[in-house]
Parts: sequence; structure tokens; C-alpha cells
Amino acid sequence: MYFLTGWPRRLLCPLRSEEEPFYIQPSSQRFYFALLSETQLSIWFSRPSVLIVSYIESAKAATQFGFYQKAEWKPDDSMIAVATAKGYILLFDVLGGGDEKYLYEPVYPKGSPHVKVTPGYKEEQCAPALSLEMKKPVDLESPITSLQSLQEDLLVCTEDGYLHVLHWDGLGSNGRKAICLTTIPFALDLQSARGGPSLDLEGVHILCMEYCVTLGGFAVVLNDGRLGFITPLSNTITADQLQGVWAADVSDGTCVAVNNKYRLMAFGCASGSVLVYMIDTTTGSMQLSHKLELTPKHYPDIYNKTGPVKLICWSPDYSVAMVTWECGGLSLWSVFGAHLICTLGEDFSHRADGTKKDPLKISSMSWGAEGYHLWVLPSRQERRRQEEQQDIEMVAPPRSSSQAGILQFQFIKSALTVNPCTSNQEQVLLHGEDRLYLTCGDPTQIHCNSDAHPHTRLHLCDGSPPRPPPNPDSSLSQGLSTLLGHKHWHVVQIHSTYLESNWPIRFAAIDTAGQCMAVAGRRGFAHYSLFTRKWKLFGNITQEQNMTVTGGLAWWNDFVVVACYNFIDQQEQLRLYQRSSNLDNSFASVTKLHSDTLLLNVFRDMVILFRADCSICLYSIERRSDSPNPSASVELLQEVSMSRYIPHPALVVSVTLTSVRTETGITLKAPQQACMAESIMLNLAGQLIMLQRDRSGPQVREKETPAVNKKLLPFCPPVVLAQCVENVWTTCRSNKKKRHLLEALWLSCGEAGMKVWLPLFPRDHRKPHSFLSRRIMLPFHINIYPLAVLFEDALVLGATNETVLYDGLQGSLEPLEALFPYCTVERTSQIYLHHILRQLLVRNLGEQALMLAQSCASLPYFPHVMELMVHVVLEEEATSREPIPDPLLPTVAKFITEFPLFLQTIVHCARKTEYALWNYLFAAVGNPKDLFEECLMAQDLDTAASYLIILQNMEVPAVSRQHATLLFNTALEQGKWDLCRHMIRFLKAIGSGEMETPPPTPTTQEPSSTGGFEFFRNRSISLSQSADSINTGKFNLQKTFSMPAGSSAKGRDGECAENMYIDMMLWRHARHLLEQVRLRDLGCFSAQLGFELISWLCRERNRVARVEDFVSALKKLHKDFLWPFPVIPVGSLSSPLKNGRCRPVLSTRLLKSQSADSLLNSDMDTTPPQAAPTNHSWMDGIRQGAKDVDTASSAHSNHTSPQTHDAFLSLLTNKVEEYSIGSATDLTETSSVVDGDWTMVDENSSTLSLSQAELEHISMELANKGPHKSQVQLRYLLHVFMEAGCLEWCVVIGLILRDISVIKQVISFLNNPEVPPETVQSVRNGLLAVDAWASTDCLGYKPFLNLIQPQLQQLMDSAAEQVQPEAFQPASQSSKLGGSEGMGGATVPRAEDGRGSSTPLGLALPSLEPAGGFPRTPSVDCPPEQTEEQGDEEGAYDCTLS
Repeated sequence: MYFLTGWPRRLLCPLRSEEEPFYIQPSSQRFYFALLSETQLSIWFSRPSVLIVSYIESAKAATQFGFYQKAEWKPDDSMIAVATAKGYILLFDVLGGGDEKYLYEPVYPKGSPHVKVTPGYKEEQCAPALSLEMKKPVDLESPITSLQSLQEDLLVCTEDGYLHVLHWDGLGSNGRKAICLTTIPFALDLQSARGGPSLDLEGVHILCMEYCVTLGGFAVVLNDGRLGFITPLSNTITADQLQGVWAADVSDGTCVAVNNKYRLMAFGCASGSVLVYMIDTTTGSMQLSHKLELTPKHYPDIYNKTGPVKLICWSPDYSVAMVTWECGGLSLWSVFGAHLICTLGEDFSHRADGTKKDPLKISSMSWGAEGYHLWVLPSRQERRRQEEQQDIEMVAPPRSSSQAGILQFQFIKSALTVNPCTSNQEQVLLHGEDRLYLTCGDPTQIHCNSDAHPHTRLHLCDGSPPRPPPNPDSSLSQGLSTLLGHKHWHVVQIHSTYLESNWPIRFAAIDTAGQCMAVAGRRGFAHYSLFTRKWKLFGNITQEQNMTVTGGLAWWNDFVVVACYNFIDQQEQLRLYQRSSNLDNSFASVTKLHSDTLLLNVFRDMVILFRADCSICLYSIERRSDSPNPSASVELLQEVSMSRYIPHPALVVSVTLTSVRTETGITLKAPQQACMAESIMLNLAGQLIMLQRDRSGPQVREKETPAVNKKLLPFCPPVVLAQCVENVWTTCRSNKKKRHLLEALWLSCGEAGMKVWLPLFPRDHRKPHSFLSRRIMLPFHINIYPLAVLFEDALVLGATNETVLYDGLQGSLEPLEALFPYCTVERTSQIYLHHILRQLLVRNLGEQALMLAQSCASLPYFPHVMELMVHVVLEEEATSREPIPDPLLPTVAKFITEFPLFLQTIVHCARKTEYALWNYLFAAVGNPKDLFEECLMAQDLDTAASYLIILQNMEVPAVSRQHATLLFNTALEQGKWDLCRHMIRFLKAIGSGEMETPPPTPTTQEPSSTGGFEFFRNRSISLSQSADSINTGKFNLQKTFSMPAGSSAKGRDGECAENMYIDMMLWRHARHLLEQVRLRDLGCFSAQLGFELISWLCRERNRVARVEDFVSALKKLHKDFLWPFPVIPVGSLSSPLKNGRCRPVLSTRLLKSQSADSLLNSDMDTTPPQAAPTNHSWMDGIRQGAKDVDTASSAHSNHTSPQTHDAFLSLLTNKVEEYSIGSATDLTETSSVVDGDWTMVDENSSTLSLSQAELEHISMELANKGPHKSQVQLRYLLHVFMEAGCLEWCVVIGLILRDISVIKQVISFLNNPEVPPETVQSVRNGLLAVDAWASTDCLGYKPFLNLIQPQLQQLMDSAAEQVQPEAFQPASQSSKLGGSEGMGGATVPRAEDGRGSSTPLGLALPSLEPAGGFPRTPSVDCPPEQTEEQGDEEGAYDCTLS
């Protein structure tokens, strides 16, 4: 509502004086402020805040009259009355203020365009030159306690118990009456007050008094602390015409302030609380409405130490009250008690180092014009204390110490306080004295669905320039995030030219899309567009100055609707100005009104006005298309007189047209009626009154009535819906999916929180129960002050004050304003759905709650709503001292089971709640073991893992281990590796009993047989050497097959049974995967969990790691790795691209990651049979940036001619820019450009000559290859199986890769006597089976099988024969090249440059993401460097070097 901003300003009085001001009194419009010190009366101007004139009493007169004490202005600002200590009233005439006399004149540079346009018009508001003249003093012969100005009279209360009525002008004997307090009859209500004078008022006088216009009486505080209200029965104030009522049981009153708009009286008490009373209209008695007091919950240190209330000040719009106490401090409350700001806590009361500050003590305060400033006079002790400090520290006091200081606190306020129109309720709009704050200005409320607001689609057909379309990404969901995403405001500075002559800003309005703002000051108005970032002002200054906005402004589509008073015609008008045309009366549509307008609002195409004669007028607006300029026509629809129900027109806070009806439940068949104006909502001094259309008369079908004389239905008598209402929100949009939220009425009720008047719908269009009401009012509390309601999103938006401490000015010279932190305003929001659901469940309306929740289930924070609901009910019921007769938690639990996120909600709530409440929670929702099993059945493993933590705390370890094992096995099966790692840690911790701290990462690992990969450990190998530089000598790596000693896990944690248990499960899973020929899953499993695959395979070599059926294994690998079955060319000259089978393979299998060299270095069937294929494209995939061709492994293909190698090299190094990845793959797909493209290459490298047939072979090979990532993975697995000696698997992988060297190597290994004969037999039978299968089902394998025919023959022949020992001797170069052939051609890519040489390759390969290996996240137990190799370099294999 109101928010502090920045630091307080400090105004210094230019006159040096020993006296300090202690009393401030504003004039009626708050443009002038009268300040009193002991003998001095000063008048200040509001903007600029300067001293105009000061009257200093002579010493002689001061002794005669006594010091000044209080002051009061005449309502027309022409006189000031000052009360003195010795009982005199001094009256001063305020003279001057004519048009031409100003204290300060603006001086413009020569040639500047500032010239006076209108006589009497001043461009800038300058302080007028005033003077003060004292008139004859009036002696009342008794000390004065209170002054109160009425229209022509001045009421003065004195200590002798009299009430004096003085006439402002005629101060002779005739202008004065004195009424004795004892003659006024007082009672508890007006009926019994007529009994005669009250006797217990002897010796009592009025301490403080204030007149309330709308109640027509005086609120008084007597000096004995009693509170009362005095009513004059007639217009004149005479003794026999006054009556008083008491407030029962109060005797510690100190001060009073009345609220004219809401008819409230706020009485300050000695206890520190403020009692707010209203007058009961039937009996006339004083009834307590609510209290304003600090709560021990929020202010535990100070709530009972504030001292008595010193002052209460209502803001000029009566929406907030500022309170200060004897001990100091300021506190701000909304009219019905919502607490907004208090300077007695948090950063206001503490410095940054934690030391406490003394609160600022205040002697007087007053709100400035429109409530943008609070003028505060610090009490004298404050200043004296400061000066004493300065003397102690012997600092020369600065000149300002003897100058009086006024603190000016700056506020920004919500536009709803004075202009509660509909669009202001959909957007949060705050305005300060010179700027607007709005929530980021994205078109969030423009809904794109079919039943959206119709006006959002009208912008193109009206001839006006169309609005720029909202950003395509600012859909509703996006809009929600812009409304909530951050705490920053969009700040728009109000145009200085408009502000200078029309300060203060009185009204502000924003359109529903949040893109256009309009503001109105003293005269005229101006509007701003976020699209153009420009203000529009009246081009003709006279037009601006000849109108003043009276009833507020609102937006209708792109028109500004203004209720204003025209000074020239001297009449009230309703005007519409188009946004896109110039701001000029010639473009406005003007409608004359008969009475002053107080409030204005817009609903769809209707304008509703509330007028000073207490009548309501409805107008329809239509866009006029006949005129050249876009304009609108306004037509009066209906007038409703409310004078019977409204005692005073100023009491109406807001008036709104709504589509809300009470009989919603029945009329489901007519949803379009929800869009019609069905009722009027009137906030009458906090009472919400509803007038519904009367449908009881004969209803005429709409078709039969001609459109011309369509008469609107009359309204029923008003009904009171709610009390203490500050704001009302309703929407004219409709959405069938969220009818509950969109057809509801939202109310803000101060300290009582919010209320929603919710429609109840019968389910499935059944006839509703007769006893079920159509609507229900549900109260709920929120932690923020609501400023806007997002209906569909079930959110309330608000704002809150935040503070920033600043310690630059510590020490004795700390000025008064530095006592305060810097204040900022931040946006806040809050979910309210859980409150409503809970209220419905409490009232046994579960069916309605379910319908409402289902309509909101798609909201992103719906799970959070459910959790909050469980959490709040659980906290309340489980911590309750008394037994709860009808607990709500079982109902809530049953309700949540209707939603799929039930299991998740319960466990999240449990984990955010303390352990002590778990038993209560699970007694209501069910056994956690059952819930865990439900999660497993629903395959929701993450939630099941959360339940494990609950089980571990509530059950014995055996139970949690049993459940953890279940979950671990399921997670392994589903490949949830993160979860698996957590489960391993969890299982270890259960065993070791240290669940609180995760087990330390093991540091030592038992050496495992990692094979030739140790070569790469400490050496970076260049993979980009040219073919010539490599000595192509023959080398082999001899591998001694040896079983590792014992389980690899034992070395880590000793003989720990837990580890053995986990290992058993891991081994079982690996066995399961291998049995099902799921090699890809096995690789992922090994890489993700750090499972030592090689050592396990060594153990299982002759058991599960055998291949039973080579053909089915081969088919399974093709499917797993997305590897295409090879196709055979139809003929040597016919292009494979014409082959129908090849084309889809190309298009689907060719991945973009295939690089240019993978095209050229592919296996070519045209090479002689002895040559080894150059399978190296996958290396460069790891180093995407490197363009060098890697021919390291082709070094042993010594049968290929060197010329060919050179040709390949030169092609890629010279032309790699032109043949990017895309063009290389395109070559194979578009045969028409092949020849032309390759002839360009011929010019560059003369040795290259490729025939059509060779090209077809290249494209053929490309078609026969699988994805690059699969190739890397297969190579990796090939290496692993080779290391572990699982030769059958090596043969299968060699077949799918069609790599001759692998087959040759395996067959040479088979001749080793250590290899069991059944393995040799199995390989032989397998190859024969594959050959037979290829001959019938897959002819593409035949060329490759023909190539390995010699090896196959050798295998047949030499079953019993020993192989030559030299075959196993490595060449002298083996250490340099890491034995690519000895390892079965499984060459290993170099690490990325950043990783350095120590990264273990091969087995750490999966962590190299770009290569497309197995995706890996670092294991919990093993650091990535030590995945499967040993930590220390111990020999796990033998390497014989010759």
C-alpha cells in the first residue's frame, strides 16, 4: 500500500535560532505547513520544500501570552490560529499569494523557448510570497488542550472543562460560545444517552479532540483516559444539542485521529496499542473494530516497551495510519490493520556491527500532499543529545547544529489507494512523487486461448496504428516468469515538464497488458507507452490547464477514459482520448455529466461512474469507425440511485462492475453470461455491498427483442458480502478449465488476511443439492500485502520494504537521517491455492477441492502447493497440546492420493519436517515400507530413494538394507547410474554404521590386469604423424594370461562383508548383461560405476564370457549399436546409390559427427587382400579441432603403395576448408555432382586419380558404417575383451567392424597352448556358422569372410599344431606406438590437449565426451583417473621387449 523509499531528506531552517520547531500543522490541501517553536510561527511550502515566511514574537508579547503550543489552519488557508501557554488564541491573517508575487522565479537562458503562454499560468510551481499579520488575541483564561477547525468555526477545548466555539471572522462577544462538558449527556449508546447530564464528568476536561465529517461528530479523549464520541443533534453546536457515547472499559487513552473515508476513530493508548473504533449505525454505540499493535512474534524485544502512543496520523487518502510512541519509532498500518513498516526492528534498530540504535523520538509529524512525504519533527532531546556528544568529543559544532532540522520521509504508494480501477488490479503499479514503478511490462495477461479477453484482438480493425505484437516468447507461461522472475521494477520517470506545473500526481492507471500508463496531477493528464518509451502531453497548454481529473482515469483498449471537470464550461465531463493520436481535445470524445464524478471504472465495453449525488451511471463505449480519426461513442445505459444506502458520498472507496452472480451453480448451460455485467460491487467504508441484476421478472428471450431498445434489467436491493474490505479483485475473462478461480471474488481485509468468495459447481452437470449454497466465503492468511491477483496462476503479487545498512557516517557527527537504513521496495509473490483447498476440506467440500486442484494441476508449482498443504496441517496437528477431535491430516492425505505426485509429496514433506513428527505423518498416510514398494512398482526410483532415508531412520538396518538392495537392483536394470552410485554409498554406510558422514573415497586400488594401456599413462602420443615417418616394422605385444588374485574390491576396504555384498550384486548384474548379449549396457555400467570389467571378465572367461551363438550375438550387436548390416554392390560399375536398399541406410545412419577424414579413411574393399583397413576416423572425432589425418595404425599396411597415402594426405590438408563435414556427407548422397567436385581436387594434387568405381566403393563403405559414437564404443569393448582374453567376443566385434587385423590376431592367439581347446573349437564353429548365415541371409558379409578365408583355413588345419614363437615377439618400436596391432588394433585416441599426459587412455575413454564414448559422471567411490587401472604403476601384465 505505502512503502518507504531511500533515506529521509533533511530540511534545514535558513534562520539561525536557539528555538527548535516542535509542532507542525498542514493546510487543507497540504501545500503549506505551519511550524511552531516557542516564539516563532513559520510557514513552509511543500514543493520546493522551502521556508516562505517566519513570524517572531517580541519578548514582551511572549511574556504576556506565553509560549506557542498548537496551531490550526482555516479551511481556505487564509488564517492561522495559534494557541499559547497562557490560554490565548492568536489569529494570524495569511496575506499575499497573488498571481505575480513569488519568492523564486525561474530564470531561463536567452533564446530558450520558455515564454508565458497563458496569463496567470506559471510554468513551474514557485513558492508564493506570503506575509503574516496578527489580529486581536482572544483570551480564554485557561490553558488550551485542543484546537479543531470547522467550516466557519474554531473549536477550542480548555483545561477548565469547557468547549469554546469561536467564529473565524467575527471575534467579538457574539462570535463566541462556551459549552461546559458536564452538561453533555454521556452513555454507552445513544438511546440511553437522553437521560440527562452525566455526573461523573466533574473536573474532567477534553485532552484531544478531532472532528469526523462523515460521522458528523467529535472523537474525544478525556484527561482521565476515557474515550468518547460527541454528536451534535442539529447543524449548530449548542449545549443542549450535544450527546455523547462512551467506549466501554477503556481508561488509558492518550490521543485520537479520525478516518473520514472509512468512518473510523483511532485512539492511542498508554499501553502502546491503538484501538480503532466504529459507530454502530443501529444503536449509535462505539464498537471496537480492530487493534493496531506490535506482536511479540515479530518484535519480541520491543512490543511491550514502546511506551504510550504519542501521535497517530492518517494519510491524505485515509488508506494507512502512521503511529509513533513516547519512546520513539514509526510504524505504518493499513486501514484495517495490516502491518506494513516498523522502525523498531531489524536494520532500523541495529547498526551493521549489531549494536543497537536508539529509536528516533518524534515531537510532531504530518503527511505531505497526496501522501508522498511524511514531515517529521524530531523531539528536542534528540538534538540536545547530539550536541552534547559533539561537546564531549570537543568537535566544533557545525553551523547546522543551531539550525532546526525537519526530516522528510519519502513514500511510494499503490495506485489502488486513490484509483482502484480494474486494470490497476491486474498489474502492480506504484507511484512516487515523480516516478512510476511497474512489474516489468511484459504482456502477461494477454491470453492466447479461444476464450480470451475479446479486446486483445481488436487492435487491428480500428484504423489506429496496431500495437506492436508482444514478443513471441512472452506466452502466458513466460509471462508468469516475468512477473515472478526477479525483484526489480520497471521504473518510469514522469515527464518533468508535466510535473513542474501539475505536481502532485493524484491518479495513475495502467492498462491490462501492462504496456501503457496514464497519470493525472493538479490539472490535465499525460500518458506513456512502453512500446515507444515516450510520454504524450497536451500540445495546447491551455487545454491542459482548463481541466482537472476528478473521478480518476482508466484504460479501455487503447483509449484513456477520464472523468474530469472543465473550468471553461464549468461542468463535469467524461472524455475518451485515443492513445495513438495527439493529446488534444479535438481528438477526444466528450460526454457531459450532470453531477461531480467521484469514481470511475471500466468493465469490458462499459464504464461505471459513481457520482457525488450517490448515484451510479452505466455507459456503453463503442469504437466509431465512420470518422477519419479513431474515436469512440459513449451512450448512457442505466442510472441507479444509491442515496438510500449511502450516508455520505465520500465513504465509497471503490465501485466495480463484475460478472459475479450468486446462482452460478444452476446456469451452467449459459457460460457466455459469465461475461455480462451481472452485478455492481461497492466498497462502502470497508463494507462490500453487492447489487445483482433482478432476474425475477418476466424474462424476454434475447432473439425476440430488437437490439435498439434493449432495456437493461434493474438491480435488486443491495446485500452486504463482507466487512473490513480494503481492496476487491475480479476479472472479466473466462476460462472453462479454471472457472473456480476466474469467477471468484478476491478481497483484501487488512490484518484478517484475504478472503475469496468462491463459486461452487455441481459435478458433471448434476442438479445441485438444495442445501448447498452457490458460493462460499473462505478466509486465508498471507504473508505479504496483496496488490494484484493472478487468477489463472493462483498467485498474489505484492511488494515489501527491504533495507540496506550504510555505515559511512558513524560517530558523533552522525546526522539524524543517517539513523535510518536505505530503504528499497521489492516485488513479492505468494501462492494461495493450498489455503483454499484446505478450507474446502475443512468444510467437507472435498469434491469442490478436487475440481479446483485438478484445474490447477498443470501449474509449475502445483507439487509445492500440495507439500505446503500437508506441511501446514501436519505442523499444526502434530504440535498441538490438546487432542484434536477431528484431525484434518487423514483427509488431506486421502485428497492427495488422487494425484500422481502423492508419493513424492509425502516424502518431500517428511524430509523437510523434523523427525519427531514422522510417526504422526505416516500414521495418516500409510507405512513408509508400503509407499516405498509403490514407488518401485511405479518405476519412480528417485522418490523410492527418498523413502529409503525415511526407512533407515524408522526401521532396523536389516529392513533398510533389504529395501536398498531391491532399489539398487532396479536402478542397475534401468541404468540410473547416479542413483546406483548413491546406493553403493548408502549400502556401505548401513554396514559401517556411519550414515551421517559419507564414506571416504578409497585411495588404494588393487592392481588389475589393465594390459597394454599402461603404455599411455605417462606419455602423450602424437597421432598426427604422417605415414612416411613411421617405421613400419613388425611388432607384437606378448600378453601373459593370468588370473588376478582374489576379488578386486577386497583390497580397498579390507575384508569388509559390505563390499563383498555390493560386489556380488555388481557381478550378478554384469553376468546378466553378458548373458543377454547387452554389450552396450555392459560398457555403460562399467564406465559409470567404475566396475573393473577386465578383471571380472578374466575370471568369467571360460564361464559366462563365452559366446554360445555367434550369429545371434552378431545380430544383437548390430541392433544395439545401430550398426547397419553390410550391403553388397550390384556390380563394379553400377553406383551403390542406385541400389534401393542403400539409400535409406545412408540417410538414417549417417550422423553429422562424421568428419571428412572418416569418409576417406574408411575401410576399402579395393585394397589388396593382405592390407589392413585404416579404421581411424574415430580418433579425430575426439579432437574435433585437429585437421591432421591420422594414419598411425595404417603403418602396418605396408602393401599399400606410398603414392596412395600421399594422395589422401594432400587432399585433406589442402582442401579441408572446402570439404567440411556437410559437404563430405553430401558427396555420397548426390551422385550428380560427384565428378565435378572431385576434378577440382585433381588440380591440387596431381597424384590423386579416383575412378567412378572407387568413389562408389567409398560411398558403399560409408553406407556400411554405423554411427561414429558406436565405432568408438565397439573399439573400446574390443580392447577390453582382448585384455581379458575373451577371444570369442573379439571375433564377433572384429566381424562387425570387419577388421582383418583383429581376426588375424585372435587366430594367432588361438594357437597358443594356454588357450583351452574348447575356445578354439567355439571360434571355429562360430565362424562357420556366420559363414553359413551370410551365404543365405546377409551377402554383405561375404566379401569380408572371403578376405579372412586363409585365416579360417589355417584355423581348420592347425588345430593341433603349435604356432611359431616369433609371432609373439614384439618389435623394437612397440613401446613407441603402444602396440596397436598387439592389442588387436584397438588404437586409443589421444586425450584432449587440456588433460595432459597423465590421463589414462582407453579405459578413461568414456569420459571423453566429444568422442561419443559412454557418457560418464565421476563415480562417488573412484576418482575418474583411477576408474579401472591401478593407482600406482604396478605391473599387472608382462611386456617382453626385444
